[in-house]
Amino acid sequence: MTRLSRYVLLGHPQHVIQRGNNRSAIFAESADYRLFSDLVGTACDRHGCDVHAYVLMTNHVHLLMTPHSREGIGKVMQSVGRCYVRYFNSKRGRTGTMWEGRYRATVIDTDRYLLTCYRYIELNPVRSGQVARPSDYAWSSHRANALGWHDPLVVPHQQYLALGANTDSRHAAYRALFDAALDEPTLAHIRESTNKAWALGDARFRDAVTKLVNRRAHSHGHGGDRRSAVYRNARIADASRSLTP
Repeated sequence: MTRLSRYVLLGHPQHVIQRGNNRSAIFAESADYRLFSDLVGTACDRHGCDVHAYVLMTNHVHLLMTPHSREGIGKVMQSVGRCYVRYFNSKRGRTGTMWEGRYRATVIDTDRYLLTCYRYIELNPVRSGQVARPSDYAWSSHRANALGWHDPLVVPHQQYLALGANTDSRHAAYRALFDAALDEPTLAHIRESTNKAWALGDARFRDAVTKLVNRRAHSHGHGGDRRSAVYRNARIADASRSLTP
């Protein structure tokens, strides 16, 4: 089956996931996390990408990135992947790949889903049961976005900056977003869109992306997709959002 080429909208954020091969660990100690973060920052500076939110989990990573060049995200992930694999293999006397194929990515409807993706990413350690609060996890952007901790990897998005007139009000407003958990239809919609590389947004956004890139950006909903719980939940979520002013 021919792989679909990735689509890129310059200046438009994407949710990027890279997993370890067979879900195996890609980080074993603090030095691994620190190096990976440094590699992402260096590659983003070189290839024109901003990281707004991230989490480094034991066997996978999530990045919320805005590319400012057409090949920016691809070059960042390629550069980081190669350098990190060499480091990890050399340090532990292993050989071969450590990634589960290509990274996965989805372009995001900024108005409806950007801050939701911030929450989805930074709540990963809570959903996995590793910590009780996102601020308890050391290897994510949450302390920077919610508490103002210095993190050289994080570049605030305009939507994030619009949360408050100053840093204190902005941090308070951001923390308030985490008072409620993400509902299951939203979680399912984000997961399916990212795993299948569909545009993450409502029907109008997906249709607009399809026209812009001249490539299908969402499922036609035939067969199993239309019958699945994920499909039904996403349709319900779309319908409810369309009724919200």
